[in-house]
Amino acid sequence: MDKFLLQQQVLERLAEDLLQAEQAARAAHETATHEENIAENKYDTLGLEAAYLATGHARRADAVRQAIANWRQFRPRPYDASKGIELGALVCLVDSDGAQQQLFLGPGGGSMKLLSGAQQLVQVISSEAPLGRAMLGKCEGDELSLQIAAIRQQFEVLWVQ
Repeated sequence: MDKFLLQQQVLERLAEDLLQAEQAARAAHETATHEENIAENKYDTLGLEAAYLATGHARRADAVRQAIANWRQFRPRPYDASKGIELGALVCLVDSDGAQQQLFLGPGGGSMKLLSGAQQLVQVISSEAPLGRAMLGKCEGDELSLQIAAIRQQFEVLWVQ
């Protein structure tokens, strides 16, 4: 699997997310500033609510812009077994039931599922995610354990690229 192709897919998806967030922010801003939404009394809060919504969408757009900048600067390196799993690794885990999952460990803001060239689903996660943190430093054949609420999940690292 080509990590650089996965990176390009992440950037394309983030660009789509940015466009949607900017459109939503503009629409909410227009609603907040429209003359028909000027408050007539203290209980008329449509304009105020739209202003809060516009602010939230603008913050989301800023977060996506930052994620895009992080992903553009990101340079996935080949796996180095002496260092173990690190940012940029493409990892295949198997759980105790034998179910496999492929994960691409990248910078923050890119949590999504992608299809690789072989129609294989790849989950993009951050090293800040609990599973991402648990994988750091592990090597092929290592086991990792992850506690989520009352459930403990066990995984084995099948392969790393």
